[in-house]
Amino acid sequence: TGLTAGQRLVTVQEGPLYRTEGSHVTLWCKVSGYQGPAEQNFQWSIYLPSAPEREVQIVSTVDPSFPYAIYTQRVRGRGIFVERLQGDAVLLHITELQERDAGQYECHTPNTDERYFGSYSAKTNLSVIPDTLSASMAPQALTLMEGDAAELTCEVSKSTAQHTHLSVGWYLLQGAGEHRAEEILTLSKDFVLKPGPSYEQRFLEGDVQLNKVGSTTYKLVIRGVKPSDQGQLYCEAAEWIEDPDETWKDISRKQTKRTSLAVVSQGRDLSVDITAAEHSLSEGDTLQLSCVVGAPESSSSSRHFKVIWLLNEMEVARVDPNGVLTWEGEYEERAKLGQLRAFKPSNTVHVLTISEVGPKDKGTYQCSVAEMKTPGDLHSVQTNVSSGIQVNVQPIGYRVRLSVSTSTPQVVAGDPLILRCEVQGAAGPVSLRWWHLPPQSPGSRVLVATMEQDGALSLGSAYRDGGTRGKLRLEKESSGTFTLVIPSTLDEEDGGQYRCEATEWSRGRNWTSKGEAAVTVSSMAGVGLHATLRSRIATVSYGQSFELFCQVNASYSLEEVPASVRWLFQPSQPTGAFHQLVQLLPSGTVVWGTAQPQFQEEAQLAKTGTTFRLHIRSVLPANEGTYQCQVEVWRRNTLPLGQPAAKTTSNAVGIKVVLPESKLRVATEDSTVETASGNAAIECRIVFAQNNSQFAVTWYLLPPLAGATPLQIVRASYSSVLEYGSEFSSPAQKSRFLSQRVSSSTFQLQIQSAGLGEQGRYYCVVEEWLWLVDGWYKLGEVTSGRTTLKFKLPGEQPQVERTNHSISAREGEEVTLPCRLQGALQPGAHLSATWFQVQSSGRDRALLTLHRDGSVEYPQERLARRLQLRRPSARDFSLTLSSVDRGDAGAYYCQLQRWQQQSPGKDWALRALARSGFTQLATAPPESTVLSRICSSPPLLNFILYLPLVLILLLALAVFFWYCKFKK
Repeated sequence: TGLTAGQRLVTVQEGPLYRTEGSHVTLWCKVSGYQGPAEQNFQWSIYLPSAPEREVQIVSTVDPSFPYAIYTQRVRGRGIFVERLQGDAVLLHITELQERDAGQYECHTPNTDERYFGSYSAKTNLSVIPDTLSASMAPQALTLMEGDAAELTCEVSKSTAQHTHLSVGWYLLQGAGEHRAEEILTLSKDFVLKPGPSYEQRFLEGDVQLNKVGSTTYKLVIRGVKPSDQGQLYCEAAEWIEDPDETWKDISRKQTKRTSLAVVSQGRDLSVDITAAEHSLSEGDTLQLSCVVGAPESSSSSRHFKVIWLLNEMEVARVDPNGVLTWEGEYEERAKLGQLRAFKPSNTVHVLTISEVGPKDKGTYQCSVAEMKTPGDLHSVQTNVSSGIQVNVQPIGYRVRLSVSTSTPQVVAGDPLILRCEVQGAAGPVSLRWWHLPPQSPGSRVLVATMEQDGALSLGSAYRDGGTRGKLRLEKESSGTFTLVIPSTLDEEDGGQYRCEATEWSRGRNWTSKGEAAVTVSSMAGVGLHATLRSRIATVSYGQSFELFCQVNASYSLEEVPASVRWLFQPSQPTGAFHQLVQLLPSGTVVWGTAQPQFQEEAQLAKTGTTFRLHIRSVLPANEGTYQCQVEVWRRNTLPLGQPAAKTTSNAVGIKVVLPESKLRVATEDSTVETASGNAAIECRIVFAQNNSQFAVTWYLLPPLAGATPLQIVRASYSSVLEYGSEFSSPAQKSRFLSQRVSSSTFQLQIQSAGLGEQGRYYCVVEEWLWLVDGWYKLGEVTSGRTTLKFKLPGEQPQVERTNHSISAREGEEVTLPCRLQGALQPGAHLSATWFQVQSSGRDRALLTLHRDGSVEYPQERLARRLQLRRPSARDFSLTLSSVDRGDAGAYYCQLQRWQQQSPGKDWALRALARSGFTQLATAPPESTVLSRICSSPPLLNFILYLPLVLILLLALAVFFWYCKFKK
């Protein structure tokens, strides 16, 4: 295996193992190479074929709460337990193997070493197969003379699918202590005959033999029986299977009913021995008595005996030496009916048989033997001996005794109820009924289940639905023991008295006995289920760990019911409902949520008693937020799990994650940048930062207007994605402002074709970002110093009219805003002009730009159709605004820029610029007229349109009435 000295090794019994249902099974497990205490602990689990990946805990040597709900009752009732062979070796016992116990068993030893090194668990497979072994022998009462031969046959069969061997043995029980069985002769699983110690010599001499006379028939022959052979004889068969470790294991044993053997010694004196097949009978049974006359074998056949049968010293029948039978009194009538028989198989053996015995047939029976000198001389009695035996006959009406008990007197809703009814003294067929006597309805009863004489099972109407209480079982465990199992109780109404009624049937009559057992069922609904969540720390640094404890309190033991815990999480920035991180189901299955997948790698779940723990190691920023635990409990033995019987949610606990401290520093000194051309560059310099950091830079403009709000120009993320502010989001603005990283520690804001509108103070905000396992996280941000942008142009400013104007216009009208050049234009110079609307933010909005080459640009595209530079002269840059609306009100100005080439073929350079005075535009609603009012009022307009028709109709009616009057 590659293990070295000092390395832990757990070994378990090698599989696969095959064991029969109902048998007592053991599995061994041991550990070696461990450190720590000499007494190691062991935990047994099973992986069922239906869910081979899911561990189901069975039993532990250290933790009483270790078993899952489906095994709790069997562990508590010692149906499953662990036997410690020594400190580091144990045996797992399953006293009555069930079909559902098949699976892969795992033996685990908790770590006691200084470090994990080696194997801590081992597995083996166990298969449960049907018990098909049967052994039978007809019971009888044999009385033999010493020296006779005894022959007994036993039928043994099996139909196991696996390869198995049989062993068949005969045993003798003597005296009252029937546990002292003496082996006579056994045919072993290896097909070897092995006699018991007392029969070894007789076996070697051939007087004791065991022969297989058919495929399933085994015969025992004892020649020359002795008084030491008398007693109860029976046959025992065992089925054996070879395990993978090459050892043979008996997986089933069956014993037959017993045969009574009496041996009469042969001596010189006359002796009498009376025996009965059964000493205690029930009314209706058959009594068989044997009377053996002991006499020397050489003379017994020539001697003459008279035999008298007596009951309680009253004569029943007599047989004379010639074999003539005479019945006494009422027995003669019963003999005619075939109820009595008396005969002698031989001269020394007499048999009396009474069929359908009644109470009057009980008492002391005697066999009196008188030896006659001659058969015909009844007065020539030579010897008279007798022997007696006590026979008891129990009336059927009184022989059935009931004992009702329960192993579950107090349960919680969902637990199973197990009730037993032991019937004793019944000789005939028995039918059984179970009733529930609900405490809330005194005097009423509800049928639970019925088992008829032939074993047919039927359920009461309230118990037929297997989805409510599970699949109810009524089983006959032995000849007189009946077990009722209700897998899952519903609520308190399932408590109260449960009555067992056993009815014995015989010869058309029946007798019923009753017994009751009480159970109490506590409901889980409304119980005090409460969960409290706590943490030792509320603030944790990145990379460290924290632990949450969910303490659950209830009015019942949580170890006895299926319970699940769901851990909920809400991120530090709430997004609504809590997300499910993980859920631990009652079966031990862990279900991870999908909302926060990073938790699965770092989270550990544990349960100690009634406390659930969530341990988060290597904490990430994503772990910051609010946590809750939600606990649900179900009724026991309810599979599959439906709605929980009770549910509770804990208080919320907030966890704050502290990121690594940012070391970022940037230059904070204020500076000034003067530009004489149309382009400008603003710098942002990082003084110190961590080597593995990335940076996001956001540029802001603080306009010259006092109290103005800083305007975001552009943000360059750590991945170089640009995001422009609302004032700089137009395509024209985006083309003029660009953030660039010119070195590892320097960022620049490039401004193309800067004008007076770009004057102001600029600064940057630098964010430090660090990759932390699952993503980028912001550690902090720092603001730089202010850089003032000024224009210093070499040329003389253009002479622009600086007079302020006020203009009013109605909505919908056209208005012209003045801007005129007053001085002369220098030779070779070109002018460009830009119109602005003053904004309260301090960043004026450009409306239209006339470039030096005559092209026109509209930064506000939605206004392009309403703006026009008509320029009646080369010095006139007035702006015409059509279809004035209310939003056009405000202050406007124009900015003129003079461009000139330094020499032919060179680029054009900005030499001077100037700004006009302000023009204040006021807007008013459009003029209101009567016509416009009529047109704007549909009812009034309709009235005016239809008025001539109304007048014509009235005139026609007047003419008609006048004509009618004139005719009269």
